Amino acid sequence: MTKKLYWVSTALLALMYLGAGIFYLTNISGVQQMWEHLGFPAYLVPIMAVVKITAAVVILWRPLTGLTDFTYAGMFFHLCLAVSAHINAGDGGFAPALVGIALVILSFFTQNAGRKKPSPYGRLPGVADVSPEPARPNNSI
Repeated sequence: MTKKLYWVSTALLALMYLGAGIFYLTNISGVQQMWEHLGFPAYLVPIMAVVKITAAVVILWRPLTGLTDFTYAGMFFHLCLAVSAHINAGDGGFAPALVGIALVILSFFTQNAGRKKPSPYGRLPGVADVSPEPARPNNSI
């Protein structure tokens, strides 16, 4: 069950970031206007497009555990700032960011169930790891 939760939440999160990155690249002027409304400089839009696409690739591919954990942290802070920006702008557009935060948390804390190499940080608090017992040495002579 945890493995399915991991893959569903990770796939949805990656789809969210890939879709946003592609939208940013295909509609740069529209996104720049939206960013100016939120109080951000427009020149960051192409940079964020590349960062979003890269983040989606990293959490799906997971080349290095530390890089993936760093990517989750970046996504979490990015989405928290998005919620804050939309609340401060008063436009009510923060719901997708809240969904993204929930997906980041779910994907991060279930990643060890879905991947072969566990993250030292991707554990639920208070839940013991389920790992095989180490092999016992054979003491017979």
